[in-house]
Amino acid sequence: METRDRFNRPLRNLRLSVTDRCNLRCQYCMPEEHYTWLPREHLLSFEEISALVDAFIDVGVDKVRLTGGEPLLRRDLPALIRLLAAKPAIGDLALTTNGVLLAEQAEALRAAGLQRITVSLDTLNPERFTALTRRHDLDRVHTGIAAASSVFGALKLDTVVIREVNDRELIALVEYARTVHAEIRFIEYMDVGGATHWTREAVVSRAEILETLEQHYGRIEPILERHSAPAERFALPDGTTFGIIASTTAPFCADCDRSRVTADGMWFRCLYASEGTDLRAPLRGGASRDELSGILRTGWQQRADRGAEARLASRTREPLVPLSTLKSNPHLEMHTRGG
Repeated sequence: METRDRFNRPLRNLRLSVTDRCNLRCQYCMPEEHYTWLPREHLLSFEEISALVDAFIDVGVDKVRLTGGEPLLRRDLPALIRLLAAKPAIGDLALTTNGVLLAEQAEALRAAGLQRITVSLDTLNPERFTALTRRHDLDRVHTGIAAASSVFGALKLDTVVIREVNDRELIALVEYARTVHAEIRFIEYMDVGGATHWTREAVVSRAEILETLEQHYGRIEPILERHSAPAERFALPDGTTFGIIASTTAPFCADCDRSRVTADGMWFRCLYASEGTDLRAPLRGGASRDELSGILRTGWQQRADRGAEARLASRTREPLVPLSTLKSNPHLEMHTRGG
């Protein structure tokens, strides 16, 4: 049954974090080296996750994306994918990964029923990759992308564009995406969660990205589509497609149909929300599927979040959450609630 919020937005898209741990330390998400992790005993089991997804299905969800942290760090992840893939109501089952562990797991993920994969890749330069992530795993990411391309046939690449960091690699990344049968999506640098180093000046806008690509490739045409996906899609003169997610300079709050559940069962209706709803407590307290669906329906019907628009309107747009607050509340971290 479709459920709509106060702005008549349906709940269709669930981003489901399976772990808050990550094997990279990307500066726009996890700029610190050490973090306060969720207690292991609080993490939902696969059976608990499956039960929550059933409740979300009851209120209209038909798209599920597994996220993290880095979801491939979660042991036996294909077992969860099999549980979710067996639900006829889920029409789109996807996963976002940094690609480091993908080569070893791509075939098992596909065999379990995963339909789509998105790999985060912010640079093709080994030194820049190490500076961005504080790890030396670019070769493993390339191997993982090649494996995923072979197994899934096509994939998406996500690139967070940061001024004076990787903004001169746009052309090279488009060309790389062609070679691995991927559609690349450029993402404006967002001031969410642990992005404590964020500044307005570091944001490369959609307009700038399009200008850079058009100067190289020639006229770029928008692809007109009716959907609630965050990416606007465009086509180069030769038909190559790419996307831009302009959450910072052109928020899409009016069409947002997605929410997020952390690995320990905290439900957030907006990426910018400071508070969520604890679903683990009623789940482990014996709540029925109907009772869980009722919690979700009421929570979504009361939703009035337009977080990205509020941030855009802010006159003093400093980092969203100070570091001291992040250390005391890990649920505010981007890597905990999933992007």
